Amino acid sequence: MGTSWSLHAVESSPSLAAGVQATLDLVVAQMSQWDSASHLSRFNRSPVGEWFDLPAEFAHVVDAALTIQRASDGAFDPALGALTDRWGFGASGPVDRVPGPGEDGERRIDFDADARRIRRSEGAVLDLSGIAKGYGVDLAAEWLLANGVRHFLLEVGGELRGEGIRPDGQPWWVDVEMPPSTSVAPYRIALHDLSAATSGNYRRGFTVDGRHYSHSFDPQTGRPIVNAVSSVTVLHRSCMLADGWATALTVLGPAAAIALADAQGLAACVIAGEREFLSREWRAMLG
Repeated sequence: MGTSWSLHAVESSPSLAAGVQATLDLVVAQMSQWDSASHLSRFNRSPVGEWFDLPAEFAHVVDAALTIQRASDGAFDPALGALTDRWGFGASGPVDRVPGPGEDGERRIDFDADARRIRRSEGAVLDLSGIAKGYGVDLAAEWLLANGVRHFLLEVGGELRGEGIRPDGQPWWVDVEMPPSTSVAPYRIALHDLSAATSGNYRRGFTVDGRHYSHSFDPQTGRPIVNAVSSVTVLHRSCMLADGWATALTVLGPAAAIALADAQGLAACVIAGEREFLSREWRAMLG
């Protein structure tokens, strides 16, 4: 995943690190766009229109990604792989200039949930980087719970899931990451059986002629977002859904993001410059 992970667990044993690493390795082996042998990479090389069988974990993430795509009216698009690669955020590596427009064709992923298979249109290249890391957190957390580890805080590349409580009886307190460009004070969140994911347009990108281009893309324009949103944090029981929704809300802009978060019952905090926008569920948690 190109990042690190950490685990704070009340119940400790030498096998925990190996078990967590094994679950994350499984996610990479199935869903990495940088591993040419992964299921995702092999799917993207498969013939257009041909059905491709998926492992159960991969199918679960695709189902969630397409559900968020529909609910966000396309703000989350898991078929943007050709665009992200052209702009230097994919397996082909970074670029030092703004790419020209490409003729990719229709981007569509068809998913047959019963048969656990997918197929793609000519312009669709699957990219699950906006949701798979959160799923990795969930998969590792479920492995820990299944192995009798009830109290822990797990972090993978900034995405977090807290279960149970600390040895002193306190919940797992974490500070929400704020963009370096804002003076908005960070929130401190109690992650008690809860996950947190943050999407920020300042984390990755490149600068050409004094202009910064974010790694967050607007599927409607096919270009990096220009909506003033610098970060979105979503709290959810599922880290996968927190991750995917944080990505979608980043694309929409502050007002539309909060409106959708309220409609979906999501606890979301949107930072745009020196302003913060809070969903109804987030505000309820403050009480």
